[in-house]
Amino acid sequence: MFSFKTAILAGIVAVSSSISLPAFSQARAYFKSIEGAWSGPGNIVAGKYKGTRFTCKFNGSKPEAVTGMKIAGTCRVGIFSQPMSIEITKVGSRYRGQFLDGAKGKGLDIVSGRLRGKKLVVGINRKKLNGAMVANMSNKNRMQITISVRVAKRMIPVIGLTLNRKARVFKTSSIVD
Repeated sequence: MFSFKTAILAGIVAVSSSISLPAFSQARAYFKSIEGAWSGPGNIVAGKYKGTRFTCKFNGSKPEAVTGMKIAGTCRVGIFSQPMSIEITKVGSRYRGQFLDGAKGKGLDIVSGRLRGKKLVVGINRKKLNGAMVANMSNKNRMQITISVRVAKRMIPVIGLTLNRKARVFKTSSIVD
């Protein structure tokens, strides 16, 4: 069954933006752009938990040694909070990764990916569940995410999420005589 936890995990993969560069450089810039703090609301639009609203807070980082990204944080429904994490890498033309501990555990595997313009599409899999996460960047500080699952031959949207980059807070001081 496609759980709330699994749905939220799929959504966090796409905190990024893109620019017109060759594929490898574009992916590198895309993954670097996720660095920083992100937060925002979402809701479940289909299935057993339809109408459930939640909020998420994430910190994104780019590993130095590989082309990829790591995101960790929490999503909250009411007073309940769930830790979330994802790691994704690009090797050659392939995207691979996992949410939490991957499909062998309680998470999801990232089995494919495509980056075009300001849109990242990632294939997700867990046992018989197949789906996709699509992230559209409206600007470098805002992203809309849709997570869909395959039912028969159709992709059914089940999660909607909007993330905003948190502004950096600078501390200042003043000298008073």
